[in-house]
Amino acid sequence: MADFIITCPSCSIQFEPGESIREEVEKKLRGQMQDWQKKKDEEFKQKESLLQQQLKLKDQETQTLIETEKKKLQEELQESIRKSVTKDYENRMQLLQQSAADSEEKLKDARKKELEFLKKEQALLNREQELQLNLQRQLMEQREKIREQLQQEEAERFGLKEQEFQLRLKEKEKQLEDQKKLVEEMRRKSEQGSTQLQGEVLELLLEELLQASFPFDKIEEVGKGVKGADCIQTVRNQFGNEAGKIIYESKRTKDFSHDWIEKLKSDMRTLGAEIAVIVTQALPKDMERFGEKDGVYICTFAEVKSVALVLRNALLRVHDARKGQENKGDKMLMLYDYLIGAEFNEQWKAIREGFLSMKLSIQRERDAMEKLWKAREKQLEKVLLNAAAIKGSVEGIAGNDVNLNLLEDNDPLLIE
Repeated sequence: MADFIITCPSCSIQFEPGESIREEVEKKLRGQMQDWQKKKDEEFKQKESLLQQQLKLKDQETQTLIETEKKKLQEELQESIRKSVTKDYENRMQLLQQSAADSEEKLKDARKKELEFLKKEQALLNREQELQLNLQRQLMEQREKIREQLQQEEAERFGLKEQEFQLRLKEKEKQLEDQKKLVEEMRRKSEQGSTQLQGEVLELLLEELLQASFPFDKIEEVGKGVKGADCIQTVRNQFGNEAGKIIYESKRTKDFSHDWIEKLKSDMRTLGAEIAVIVTQALPKDMERFGEKDGVYICTFAEVKSVALVLRNALLRVHDARKGQENKGDKMLMLYDYLIGAEFNEQWKAIREGFLSMKLSIQRERDAMEKLWKAREKQLEKVLLNAAAIKGSVEGIAGNDVNLNLLEDNDPLLIE
């Protein structure tokens, strides 16, 4: 180590290393030698591993070559077997494909008919839903009409005060007119009371109300001093035909008299009327509102419009019922003659023949299709049995290496 001289890189001074520097250099050299040794060991291991892999690849190539030769021999054997059965197998497959095509065509026709049936069924369902919708609309319209009717009745009740006001106004106008024309006579009537005047005003207002409510009916006023009711209503239908008469007697007193009933019944028989009505301010003690007593209807002036409408509709219905009974026997006889006649018999016979012909045609088509399906099922079974026999023979020779399955494992069978 005495010949070993170190030169300073900064000042270029040369000097011999000391013990500490020598130990450090030796330590570094030993570390470098250890690293080189480890590196060489790792390279040796890598080369050894690479050599083993190469040997293993050689073994695999040898094994692959053996397997290839084996497969080649098996393929040659399979090819010779295929050539022997290909022609017969192709013929059978063509027959099977033709049968399957025919079945598919028939299946398409059946599906088409089924689709048409489903369309008709859907159309019927849509029609039913449309009818239900129309029914709901009609119910809503009826509810709306009822609501409007209730509002109208409420308005009529509200107008009762207005009618009472008009009644009093008519009273005053009548009083004023009579005072101008007959001053002396009104002075005498004022001493006796205004009962007759009030009755005349009520009669006039009743006539105006009936005329306004039923413009097509005939409203007749009975003159003063003439025996009979105060007012006669001749009911007419939409064709202008008379359906009956209603007579009215108006009373404006504080107490009700039962003699009015007998008098009005007598007037009803004399005038040939069907219904009699007393319009009174004071009802009988046993009645709180509109009602019927001894064949005569009794109501207040506020109720007379509704009562007249109900009674008028009743007369119209009775009139229509009487008209409907006319010539009823002749109509029944004509219907009976038609039902037992040759015309009806021939028409019904034609309908029946058409129905039976259609039913027989459908049954024949069904029988023919079932017969055809059965024949094709037998053909398909025969093909499958022969294919299974060939498959068993081939598998006995070549094992499971040859796939001769007509159907895959997950394919559905064509027949049950």
